Amino acid sequence: MERRCVVLDIGGVLEFTPDTGWVGRWEQLLGLSAGTVNQRLGAVWQAGSVGTVSEGDVRERVAVALRLDTSQVDAFMADLWDEYLGTPNEELITYVRGLRRHCALGILSNSFVGARERETALYGFDALVDEIVYSHEIGICKPDPRAFEVTCERLEVRPEDCLFIDDVSVNVEAARAAGMQGHLFEDNARTVARIASHLGTEPSYAPSRR
Repeated sequence: MERRCVVLDIGGVLEFTPDTGWVGRWEQLLGLSAGTVNQRLGAVWQAGSVGTVSEGDVRERVAVALRLDTSQVDAFMADLWDEYLGTPNEELITYVRGLRRHCALGILSNSFVGARERETALYGFDALVDEIVYSHEIGICKPDPRAFEVTCERLEVRPEDCLFIDDVSVNVEAARAAGMQGHLFEDNARTVARIASHLGTEPSYAPSRR
């Protein structure tokens, strides 16, 4: 049975997450050359994105890699989450909240261990959609086609009935290759118009361009 569906990314779509420069500030504080933090922690970032480490493991590895004490690790992780969580895209969230009666709703996010707890507490995304698929929970990151397959399976929808929205073009293309429809997020107005077209509805309000 045909069931229309909309699946959204989080960072850059439901959240605005500009670069805060926190990594560079830590490199200056620790007397490290530019790029050192990500070079030393690249494996940690990757492991955290597919859930092969716990938050405790991340803290321990950060402490060892950068030679930080406990208070410094606390501050480092606070800066990480400050950028990661950004600020909510209230206009789009409000619009999506009104779509419940029209379609199935999902989130597919390349994430980091600890994201669900924090985003649930801050933004209530678990109440916004029917299913949230986090890369750190399924062990698969976009643009891997399996991420889109898992999302459709959990929502019990056909790929061709799904509109996937992301701010990264390679992920949009991957969704299309997996049989979904895709929309590259650039601003709220065009995104709302694309969702309305997909669902055959009229936008319930006119969001500003951003």
